[in-house]
Amino acid sequence: MEFECMINKIWGGMIVLGIISALIRCLVTDDMQIDAFLQEFFSSADLSVKVIIGLLGMTCLWMGIASIMESAGLTAKLARVLEPLFRVIMPDIPKGHPAIGSITMNMSANMLGLDNAATPFGIRAMKDMQTLNGSSDTASNSQIMFLVINTSAITIFPVSIIMYRTQFGSASPTDVFLPLLLTSAVSTTVGFLVTALIQKINIFKVPVLAAFVFLAGLIAGLAVWAVRAGENLASQATVFSDVCMVGFVGAVTAYAMFLKKNVFEDFVKGARQGFGICIDILPYLVAMLFAIAVFRSSGLLELITGGLKWLFGLFLSDTAFTDALPVGLVRPLSGSGARAMLLDVFKNYGPDSLQGHIASIMQGSTETTLYVIAVYFGSVGITRVRHAVFCGLMADLASVIAAVVIGYMFFG
Repeated sequence: MEFECMINKIWGGMIVLGIISALIRCLVTDDMQIDAFLQEFFSSADLSVKVIIGLLGMTCLWMGIASIMESAGLTAKLARVLEPLFRVIMPDIPKGHPAIGSITMNMSANMLGLDNAATPFGIRAMKDMQTLNGSSDTASNSQIMFLVINTSAITIFPVSIIMYRTQFGSASPTDVFLPLLLTSAVSTTVGFLVTALIQKINIFKVPVLAAFVFLAGLIAGLAVWAVRAGENLASQATVFSDVCMVGFVGAVTAYAMFLKKNVFEDFVKGARQGFGICIDILPYLVAMLFAIAVFRSSGLLELITGGLKWLFGLFLSDTAFTDALPVGLVRPLSGSGARAMLLDVFKNYGPDSLQGHIASIMQGSTETTLYVIAVYFGSVGITRVRHAVFCGLMADLASVIAAVVIGYMFFG
């Protein structure tokens, strides 16, 4: 398969198949109105603008902070800390390049559950890596590796999932903490290994092995914390994340002022760049959300889910997990769509049911792959994504399988 054509085939296929399905439902089975389907076309464009407006302020804010960091030399310091690891998994990024610092900040924000900070830092990382890219429209190996790790990033504090479970009356809203952490670790590992295999990266080097040891130790330490915190885990995680965000901004600003940097001018310079980035993203975002809207509203997703339930029923006596599969299927396409599916599972089966637990794990263990591809690659004008979609979807598939297996291990 030509990886370069994958995103084109997925996008076009979602639209063509969705429209065919909708027309059949409108003209043959008469269980759908064509005007309702057409309305999804226009609402997807409106949603794109709303997303960009919501992203605009946060992107300008965090790009401004990133500019202060760069001026104060903090980006270069971060690059030196993680340079041994990134020299192995992203060998085309030279020593001391600011892209390493941006990548580090993005991954740290993802792990802490700071979504508003993670996206601008991720865009900044893509911008930095694009300066090293020999092609203006084709993704480099480093950009693909970064994106795959980003879309399957381990989240230490799944605060939003815990809050949803609390709102629906879960008796133990934090009991998915460790299963979710394990599932996201599986997803990240699979995504990394598949990408490393395609890019012919030697994973048996000391920096990579040390990173895996660190990850295992981190998971073990968090497991101990989760057991000790019990029902207080959600509140403790929320406070810790908030303190990290506030403390980070304060520390960066104070350090830059100590070095007598013009923090206001640096911030404005970065914020101005953030505004331009959001304008560049909009066309890609409209295209992706349009395809997702057509696919969802056509009823194809419901048809696929029903087919999977029938198929698994041929081999398995317990197919309860298939009721949670819509969350896993929609998650790579749309975060809001997957969230709607999650809440629907809670409503029908309860947050503490097997279905509710598995759906919670699926929702919190990966990112929205195609959305991230559209935003990150769109920010630098990349249209040929090579094997990024394949590797990202392999990580998503691993996440869905792991969520079912681990869900049954803990709650079955």
